[in-house]
Amino acid sequence: MKEINTQPDGSNGGEEVLFGSLEKIIYRNDGNGYAVAELKLENGSSATICGLMPNVQCGEIIEVHGLWSKHEKHGQQFSFSKIESKLPSDIKGIRRYLGSGLIDGIGKGYAKKIVDHFGKNTFSVLSTESARLLEIEGIGRQRAEKIKAAWNQQFAIRDIMIFLQTYEISNAMCMRLYDKYGERAREILETDPYRVSKEVSGIGFKTADRIAKNIGIPETHFSRIEAGILHVFSEMESDGHTCAARETLIRNTQILLKISSDRIEARLGNMLSFGQIFEIEPNILQLSTIRNAENNIAHALRNIASDDRCSVPKLDVESAIKWAQSREGFVFDDAQVEALRASLSTKLNIITGGPGTGKTTILRALVAILSAKHAKIALCAPTGRAAQRLFETTGLEAKTIHRLLQYNPGERKFLFNDENQLDTDYIIIDEASMIDTYLAASLIRAIPSKTAIMLVGDIDQLPSVGPGNILNDLINSQIFTVSRLNKIFRQEGCSDIVATAYAIRNDDTSFPYHAVYQVSQLDPRRDVHFLLALNPEDCAEKVVSICKKYVPQWYNIDPINDVQILVPMHKGTVGTDSLNRLLQDTFVDRSFGTDWTQFRVGDKVIQTKNNYDKGIFNGDSGRVLHINSDDKEIVVQFNQETVTLFRANINDLSLAYAISIHKSQGSEFPVVIIPLLKQHFIMLQRNLIYTAITRGKNKVFMVGDMDAYGIAVKNNKTDTRLTGLIQALKRS
Repeated sequence: MKEINTQPDGSNGGEEVLFGSLEKIIYRNDGNGYAVAELKLENGSSATICGLMPNVQCGEIIEVHGLWSKHEKHGQQFSFSKIESKLPSDIKGIRRYLGSGLIDGIGKGYAKKIVDHFGKNTFSVLSTESARLLEIEGIGRQRAEKIKAAWNQQFAIRDIMIFLQTYEISNAMCMRLYDKYGERAREILETDPYRVSKEVSGIGFKTADRIAKNIGIPETHFSRIEAGILHVFSEMESDGHTCAARETLIRNTQILLKISSDRIEARLGNMLSFGQIFEIEPNILQLSTIRNAENNIAHALRNIASDDRCSVPKLDVESAIKWAQSREGFVFDDAQVEALRASLSTKLNIITGGPGTGKTTILRALVAILSAKHAKIALCAPTGRAAQRLFETTGLEAKTIHRLLQYNPGERKFLFNDENQLDTDYIIIDEASMIDTYLAASLIRAIPSKTAIMLVGDIDQLPSVGPGNILNDLINSQIFTVSRLNKIFRQEGCSDIVATAYAIRNDDTSFPYHAVYQVSQLDPRRDVHFLLALNPEDCAEKVVSICKKYVPQWYNIDPINDVQILVPMHKGTVGTDSLNRLLQDTFVDRSFGTDWTQFRVGDKVIQTKNNYDKGIFNGDSGRVLHINSDDKEIVVQFNQETVTLFRANINDLSLAYAISIHKSQGSEFPVVIIPLLKQHFIMLQRNLIYTAITRGKNKVFMVGDMDAYGIAVKNNKTDTRLTGLIQALKRS
């Protein structure tokens, strides 16, 4: 091993090597493994090192290869590109390593007991004689088994992390690889990385391709071409499409792989012959997975439409409508009466309309009529907030779709499906515009053919984040009876939000109210405000000022729970990333955090991926209640449920003081703040700003550039999603 001079002048341009004991981790990004640390060299001096250190802990002996550089704030640092790690051999190092919290079941207390008892043989005991842990006071069989499993897992994960350190793979992703493949993970990565890109969510084609290139897989290898085709399909699904034009698929794959189209055509033909891909129309291709989902939707709906039975109790529709009007205390509008009539007399119904058009009145009347007839009613929505609003509207329990279907972690599927269907006479599905194809397939398959269905949604909102355009496709299929509500009923109640939303829908780019430069000039009695900002920094500062000072002062509400900042983009000074860090520092003291995670006790967070095992889903929001640094756990309150998340799951959480407008779909917040700048031009579209404004229940504040507002309203050129659902309905 080589040790270099610890007082470098920064002039040596060649790669150098440092060797020593890791004394202190100064900073660590737990997401990507980047860290800054203090390394104690053999001569007793120290050096600051920085680079990717996946799961390396204090006490380890490491060798790093890199170059010296001078940081303007932190001085001399050794930036390394390669790291090799060895376990510590001295008693102090072993104790520090075990007490780092890396091994489940061993904190600082047990680390001291174990090392005091086994000394320098500690690691050997853990590896080959773990039963001897029972010699330690306080360690029973269950804890000993937990420690042994964690010890074995740690070394398998470390092996994966060291192998992947140059590919920018997060620690959480390495955990997923281990969960999927166990100790064979590295072997599979080295022999068939493209398999990993197909089987493990989050390991994309581009990462697999870099690994494949390094291990010598040819660029024309069949597994690379197939993975490239699947990646292009996946990218198109991310854009909302459920199928692809053959020409587009081949062209995009050719751009990705940089190989001839003939080779792609050949592999595509093979995938078609083996049923991985289907040609649903001439030159329109679809992956088998999403084809099955659309076929399942079509088959289930056709069964419901063709089944003459209806489990809704018999009733006199006209008398029921009159009873509902009497109960509400006013006469319904003609369009509302017709929508309610259709809902009571036909099995497949859609009600669509913007805010203030009376959807709530119809839902409340329908539920009241059905409840009076003792019908079994199921109410559901895609998100927890939307389900809560549905409950508040009707007074009847409403669930998220996931909770209605009851996911079974043991069998990794929903409890309710086509073989075990829901026991309900009438199902109401709210916020239907945001349901993607896969979730729609799971839900509709679970509905009995004699049950009546109503979908409720606003077609002017953003479409689902996932693939498909379910609400629009079902409207255009002409299978459902569609009631379109256009008359605004909330305008007389001084609803600036509704009036602004309809001005946007009607292509009116002029902001209907007075815009001001100072927060003090705003009129808190208005529902919609526009605060002008000179630049991104001024915009961010004003957003924080409104949220922290003025909203609580004016409306006496919680600025964390009751205020939501909705942003068009993630990056930039007024993107979700920057605003979340700014607002975290504003509302939560740094002392409530730790050095191993970005979160702090009290943080507002959002779940970004479905976690069926924990029963939390993409879009669920909550607050951090507790952080356990010893076991690397975070306890989060989601709605009424407390969930403990381990280190591998924490990367699926994000700060939620500011969220994307897409993430806000299906939700409603007392106060909404929308930063709006021309720097967001890529995302400025009419349905985006319409969705953001209609998320505000009581107050909406736009902060930024009036021109950006005009650009968004004028831009109604939303990309048309290519889907196969209508064709599937015709085939069934």
